[in-house]
Amino acid sequence: MAAERGFGDLQPSIWKYEYIQSLRSEYKDLRQHGYDISADVFDFFLKETNNFDEHQSSIGIEGILSLYEASFHLVEEETILDEAKKYSSKILKEYVKRNDGSYISLLINHSLEYPLHWRVTRWEAHWFINTYEKSHNLNPTFLQFAKLDFNIVQSIHQEELKDMSRWWKKTYLAQKLNFARDRLMENFFWTVGINFNPEFGFFRRTITKVNCFINTIDDMYETFGILEDLELFTKAIEKWDLSFGMDNLPYYMKICFLALNNFVNEVAFESLQHNEVYIVPFLRKSWTDLCKAYFVEAKWYHSGYIPTLEEYLENGWRSSGSHVIFLHA
Repeated sequence: MAAERGFGDLQPSIWKYEYIQSLRSEYKDLRQHGYDISADVFDFFLKETNNFDEHQSSIGIEGILSLYEASFHLVEEETILDEAKKYSSKILKEYVKRNDGSYISLLINHSLEYPLHWRVTRWEAHWFINTYEKSHNLNPTFLQFAKLDFNIVQSIHQEELKDMSRWWKKTYLAQKLNFARDRLMENFFWTVGINFNPEFGFFRRTITKVNCFINTIDDMYETFGILEDLELFTKAIEKWDLSFGMDNLPYYMKICFLALNNFVNEVAFESLQHNEVYIVPFLRKSWTDLCKAYFVEAKWYHSGYIPTLEEYLENGWRSSGSHVIFLHA
């Protein structure tokens, strides 16, 4: 392996460090992208007594930190990575006690709080830029480019958020349905966490709208609507008949239903324009399934019925709204 990576002529202590850095990165990336790579690749770090102590001096504190990050990609019964997590976290905590305030200690404390792949990418980039300025070995050119890149991308996100704010105000959902959560900013920031790349602005705008509707409809079923009105709203969504909705629903439900109908048609029109695919039936079905699941929970609540775990999970995967988000994404 060392020869294949070009490490054949290096001293053992050096190539061990290079190996763990490369191995940790490849292992993390493969698992994060769904590849079932075995944790046995870390057998290299185990000696006969099954511990990592022998290698601490050869891989350095950066290597220990990399090992700690990789250990969070374990699955059930992977004792190698479980042992790696216990070992590396102990070493890292001891290092911070002796070197508190150093640049590497800042990185360690950050990882000990949450591993990096649990964090929001853009927020993490902002934190790291500020932290990197405290490094004694910083590259001023790289730092300048990182700040420019972050600011350029952030300006794109800000313009998208302005656009979303104008759209949200035009729907009048926050004003007319004041019982519902008004969480435009949170919904938009969530999409930035999923995909911040500048070219995916349409994705962010669409999913922000989806989440705003999910919040509004969820609150209508859970906190405000009476059961009889909720049954009518569910029927209107099932039929997807504007005449039925406008004739039978209370005013606040009419506003919501019409706004949702306009949004579905808007997304479908974009798809027809750019992909030549007519997707209205699929979009409508996803919202119908969501509302039917909400209505099941509303009936449980109003009747005082406590569902079994199996009943709750069978309905809950729909009422979570994830299938609606995935379909629109």
